[in-house]
Amino acid sequence: MTTPHQHPRLAVLGAMNGDLVARVQRAPGRGETVADGILARQAGGKGANQAVASARLGADVSMIGAVGTDDAASHLVRAIADAGVDTTGIQIVDGESGTALIVVDADGENSIVVCPGANLRIDPERVVVDADTAILAQLEIADAVIERAIEQTSGFVVINAAPSRPFSTDILHRADLFIVNEHEYAALPVLRDAPLVAVTLGAEGAVLLRRGVEVARAAGRPADVINTVGAGDAFAAALTLGILRGDETATALMRACAVGAAAVEDDSSQPLLHPLKTY
Repeated sequence: MTTPHQHPRLAVLGAMNGDLVARVQRAPGRGETVADGILARQAGGKGANQAVASARLGADVSMIGAVGTDDAASHLVRAIADAGVDTTGIQIVDGESGTALIVVDADGENSIVVCPGANLRIDPERVVVDADTAILAQLEIADAVIERAIEQTSGFVVINAAPSRPFSTDILHRADLFIVNEHEYAALPVLRDAPLVAVTLGAEGAVLLRRGVEVARAAGRPADVINTVGAGDAFAAALTLGILRGDETATALMRACAVGAAAVEDDSSQPLLHPLKTY
């Protein structure tokens, strides 16, 4: 499936956003205003979050994405560079960088509105991936960008199919592993016959399916929940890295759940993580 490597090379394709996070006791209902918010600005986006998590867990990571020509752009690039991610594949395009408006309640649960901005203007023709590099991508960017990358490599391909939406048959047939939560899995029946699918179950852990048949299951680890925004991204990075390292599937899944639990105990969308082997 893949050649094990303790420090695998991984290209992460995805969104880079400036997160505007409002922490409240209770999220507002429809038509309602709550006035106790505490605002924080931080770097985010599923692609950037997964790139940072992968680097902190021990991978050699390059980021492929885009930022705009606004004031937020340099901060978004610097945040992942400071985590050890190679940023040479990040394009600069006219207009606004991506922005996410996030409400986090007292239980750590969140609701998110994404304004994609530059993330939808990545030029596929400028995407370059080495021939044996593994790929981790999400669906906050255009299919054409992912297709351009996967056609250049023979490496392991992981698709975090989030947010759930229809995607091309080229991606479906090339991906070695899909990662989804239980709601995304229900919304994407095309994954029932996929070669390998990891389904996260929140606090209950995760299950690994091979063509719809369970092959591994891991329990969730108890955690003091502060913020769930980066948990799925940390899980995806950890599972990808574990498989690339050559871990047994059950071990890789268990460690990924432990990393996801650690992520919810951090206030940031790009949590401080330890090397994967410590989980």
